[in-house]
Amino acid sequence: MPRSRRLFPKLTATRRCTNISSTRHRWNVAVLRFALYNRTMKVTFILGSDSDSEYAKKISDVLDEFSVPSEIIVASAHKVPEKVVEEVKRLNEDPQPRVVITVVGMSNGLGGVVAGSCVHPVVNCPPLETLEEYMVDLHSSLRMPSDVPVMTVLNPKNAALAAVKILAESNAELREKVEKRIAKVKEKYS
Repeated sequence: MPRSRRLFPKLTATRRCTNISSTRHRWNVAVLRFALYNRTMKVTFILGSDSDSEYAKKISDVLDEFSVPSEIIVASAHKVPEKVVEEVKRLNEDPQPRVVITVVGMSNGLGGVVAGSCVHPVVNCPPLETLEEYMVDLHSSLRMPSDVPVMTVLNPKNAALAAVKILAESNAELREKVEKRIAKVKEKYS
């Protein structure tokens, strides 16, 4: 079954009717194209605890510059793994383009748990602030088993930009904003 029929069964069903006028057919095709190509992109933050909210705000501020909406879910992989699994299932059922950013310090089991089951790209951005945190906690974000593709980005601005660039692959308007951002940075060095 074609992807468009799975995602929008009512719209494609009217297209298959033989008694439909050509004007209505064109309207339905236009609606279907809009739905397929102008989908709502989103970044979902999954935080290990409420204390990570301030760090996630640094990332969401950059997303706001690109008008990329975001949502926050607080779910510890260690304390409420069943909630993490439930949220990943919900995210997987949504066909919209999405990037998941996990923000968790200390022992980062969350990034791996999410990446192991999520169909969307997952970016770890651990809120490490001291040298000791980097030396001890960073490895739990970097070392993942095979078939658990999670990217780790240490700078919150870069984590946001990575998410935006991933989403821009399927959105021309966002891609144009990324190109303008790159040009603006390069102007500083001219």
